[in-house]
Amino acid sequence: MADTTARALRVLELLQSAQQRTVAELADRLGVDERTIRRDMSRLVDLGLPVETLRGRYGGYRLAPGRRVLPLMFSAEEAVAVYLGLVRAQAASGEPEIAAQTALSKIRRALPTAGAERVDALLGVMARTSQHGDAAPDPAVMLTLAEAVARRQALDLRYVSRDGVSSRRAVHPYGLVAHSNRWYLVAFDTERQEERTFRVDRVRAARSLRETFTPPDRPDAEGHLLDLFADADYRWQVVLRIRTTEDRIRVHLPRSVARLERQGRGEAGTGEGSLPWYRAEIHAESLDWLPSVIAALDCEVTIEGPGELRDRVRAAAARMTRAAGDDVRPTGP
Repeated sequence: MADTTARALRVLELLQSAQQRTVAELADRLGVDERTIRRDMSRLVDLGLPVETLRGRYGGYRLAPGRRVLPLMFSAEEAVAVYLGLVRAQAASGEPEIAAQTALSKIRRALPTAGAERVDALLGVMARTSQHGDAAPDPAVMLTLAEAVARRQALDLRYVSRDGVSSRRAVHPYGLVAHSNRWYLVAFDTERQEERTFRVDRVRAARSLRETFTPPDRPDAEGHLLDLFADADYRWQVVLRIRTTEDRIRVHLPRSVARLERQGRGEAGTGEGSLPWYRAEIHAESLDWLPSVIAALDCEVTIEGPGELRDRVRAAAARMTRAAGDDVRPTGP
């Protein structure tokens, strides 16, 4: 068996199928001399695989007790790609993430030590708000970002905006977050001197720099990340005044979507008149989804702006009136 990679895979298969193998047995099975077997074993150990040498008359090689190696060799990037694929599939099915974590732990044991450490760095900095990332980022980019977050190293990014404009960014990365079916890098943009969120699937290249930094210490780190999403630089800034409870508003406008400010304490009593008013500020790329949200709130809502949202709400109300039947006529002005 002349091919070194193919022989290494065959060696791993033989080691997994028995408690131990002698050098002579392996040489005979693979059709090579014993010196070649010893070189192969040294190579596997250098790669970080759990191969143990047994000395003595009946010695040989075995996998470390309790350890198993997949018959395929994964790179760190391939392991991350498999893991992200499993997470996306489980997020779509609504099942827990246990199977993805179990599969990744098995793959991780098949990685060389350096590769396993890179995967550990990624898992250590990944966070989630309410949903898993669904867009498929480049696993190599994900690993580079994760290592920079873990080591607190600055990054040089090649980034493409939603308008297709390419730019180069120097950032201090704070974390990787899955939110609304996307993966985001939360970072401080050193040129703009402000915190930003970058969609990971729009990062075309990432390079770690020698510069290190100290991230801000925030007790409510997750809440801060949600506020960053709510403050994102989108096309429309919508302001609503809503009269109901905060819990009811948050069912339809979570913290990552809207900033709420209570206005007044509400009146005494238990009826609708006792409910407080809230000012909701929403940054949105599109207004099309908001009429249905306003209807779902099922309470008093005043649109302070923009005027284009009022037009969409009027159009949606007209469609609902027509859907109710010809005998229904709108009332009021």
